[in-house]
Amino acid sequence: MKKRRKLLLRGEIIREIRNFFHRNGFLEVETPLLIPANAPEDHIEPFTVYGGYLQTSPEIAMKRLLCRGYEKIFQISRCWRIGERGTRHLPEFTMLEWYRIGCDYHDLMNDCEYLLAFLSKSFFPDGGMVYQGVSLDLRKRCEKMTIREAFEKYASADVSTAVSSGKFDEIVVTEIEPALPKGYPVMLTEYPVEMAALARIKPGDPSVAERFELYAGGLELANGFSELNDPAEQRRRFEHVNTKRVKSGLPPLPLPEPFLEELSSMPPSAGIALGIDRLVMLFADSACINDVVAFTPEESQGKEYALP
Repeated sequence: MKKRRKLLLRGEIIREIRNFFHRNGFLEVETPLLIPANAPEDHIEPFTVYGGYLQTSPEIAMKRLLCRGYEKIFQISRCWRIGERGTRHLPEFTMLEWYRIGCDYHDLMNDCEYLLAFLSKSFFPDGGMVYQGVSLDLRKRCEKMTIREAFEKYASADVSTAVSSGKFDEIVVTEIEPALPKGYPVMLTEYPVEMAALARIKPGDPSVAERFELYAGGLELANGFSELNDPAEQRRRFEHVNTKRVKSGLPPLPLPEPFLEELSSMPPSAGIALGIDRLVMLFADSACINDVVAFTPEESQGKEYALP
């Protein structure tokens, strides 16, 4: 019955998310789950099916809709990534993504604040939200700090060293994330360009991209950025990822050619991915992602995954 209550809450949260976007003039879309190619990204491995791939994210297809003139779109969709298993990870998970033309990552930050406040009012109208023993106020404006500032404050290495040594993600997960404030939302901004394969470079500072990540209660919830719309630069970045894959013994991934062909038609835009399962964890006060899904991978597939 405990899980039943959390699944009921999950359904209500998804309903309210749809209400939020419909009220704000977004078109809900559905794009293919089985695709010929994903966007090659570091540390993301896709599942192959019938000569194609299950999507690791719906972003490629959704960005093609931006290129065709759709202005404000959102989608709640299943995604798949090999090797994603832990107390906060699943190999098959649910993602909310939304995209807007004529805006940048600052506008998405505002969207996140409005969405969190809307959901908080819906489910905790009098306040009193608690996650893992810590009071959490999602109605407060997010604290914003650059990733460089976060490294200076919390990490054992500077950003440049972390990137060049290949330990950037490890340091973020093991040193920075646990140290972030947990009583209100936090946004880390301006990631190194090497860690933002699809994001636009920040004008005036070619070392960083217009990317941010949203945290609440110690959980990473969302990753958003101003979209890169230069097809030549995007191709170069994808090819760079494949070069690194080959050097590490992995096969190169196919490039999403239809997306690259249309990319020059994309106006200035921004997009974001938010993990539904983790958002439900937050509202259900659950420490483990298993508690907020109907079936774990082990239950549905009869396959064992190691939980850290």
